[in-house]
Amino acid sequence: MGSRLIVKKPSLWPHTLRARLFVILLTGLALAHGLSFIALFSERYMTAKSVMFRTLEDDIATSVAILDRLPAAERPAWLDQLARGSHRFILGEGTPGSAALDPQEAEVASKIRTAIGATYPIKVEALTEREHHFQAHLRLSDGAPLTIDVTPRGVMKVADWLPFVLIAQLLLLVICSWIAVRLAIRPLAKLAEAADTLDPNHNTPRLSEVGPREVAHAAAAFNAMRDRIAQYLEERVQILAAISHDLQTPITRMKLRAEMADDSSDRTKLVQDLEEVERLVKEGVAYARSAHGKTEVPSRIDLASFVESLAYDYQDTGKQVKVAQLNGGAISTRPFALRRILTNLVDNALKFGGSAEIDVTRGINGELRIKVSDRGPGIPEDQLEKVLQPFFRLEESRNRETGGTGLGLAIAQQLANVLGGTLTLRNRQGGGLEAEIALAAL
Repeated sequence: MGSRLIVKKPSLWPHTLRARLFVILLTGLALAHGLSFIALFSERYMTAKSVMFRTLEDDIATSVAILDRLPAAERPAWLDQLARGSHRFILGEGTPGSAALDPQEAEVASKIRTAIGATYPIKVEALTEREHHFQAHLRLSDGAPLTIDVTPRGVMKVADWLPFVLIAQLLLLVICSWIAVRLAIRPLAKLAEAADTLDPNHNTPRLSEVGPREVAHAAAAFNAMRDRIAQYLEERVQILAAISHDLQTPITRMKLRAEMADDSSDRTKLVQDLEEVERLVKEGVAYARSAHGKTEVPSRIDLASFVESLAYDYQDTGKQVKVAQLNGGAISTRPFALRRILTNLVDNALKFGGSAEIDVTRGINGELRIKVSDRGPGIPEDQLEKVLQPFFRLEESRNRETGGTGLGLAIAQQLANVLGGTLTLRNRQGGGLEAEIALAAL
């Protein structure tokens, strides 16, 4: 059976919480505003309609009564005074029309019949020359014909300024909804940003615990979690330091006893094993101390002289370490931590590449970049991040001469974080590895 390709239709529903809350809040407010407007308009419509019909009944009843009591000769003079915008009176038979009335005309005609009463029989006919126009025919007490020409008007006319008011109200709803959503989402965005930048090794600012009760409670909980993580890491480092430190004494005793033993191949192997264990313990202590690199007081140094001095120390011992480019200048940093970083990187380059090259440059934004390069075998691309983890070794054997302890790069990265910088590894074109330390401009 052939596989069926399932195509997901794009959803019109927003993907962000901010947009969803904005749509929900704006839709709810707009609907509530629309319902309120409809209710108010309907109430005003019914009231205006009731007032209009009551006025129509009173006007027509009064006008017919006046014309009925006036002498026939005086009636024409009163017609203009009794006329209104929706009706006027004609002394005569009027214009013949149709007996079929539309609903609005029928409603107005019924009100006229109610106003006049049974005293004057009425015949209502619709005129066809224009819409909503009819005449009511009756005879006065003296038999004279009277026609009421009626043109019903709208109950309420919408003001010209009302659409602009509605648009202004809608814009106000949009602005208020956006502000409300932004105020509601801002603490969540800050919490996510704080979680992304969470690093117990950096003195990042704590979340503000000021605001609504729920926001303050969430910020306090996050700060407490951050403190617990920092405490756990501190305890882990202290345990590692304590164990490494306590192991040095029995290892030293074992080395002394082994050296005092009779010469044999087993004695030589035992001393070598103890030296490897001692080196591992010292690296463990160094890694533990690197977590407390902030205890060193920062001082201002000339970076060019600092790097040259480091390179000369290696050259004096016959190591192939050269400085290709120096463009550093003065910098405020922790010298011992920086020296330990460069020493670890240079040692790593000498071990695997046989030589090391140091470059010091300044970036566009003034940041300092120190590169230590070699022409060794490099590191597989999928392992570049893993080698920065403690005790991770590319060398699978237990030979410390080739694989090391797996702490050199981890110590360098941790100290780089203490200095407020970053350590990046990348393979060089043509072979070899490049380790770059980026320090912020000070």
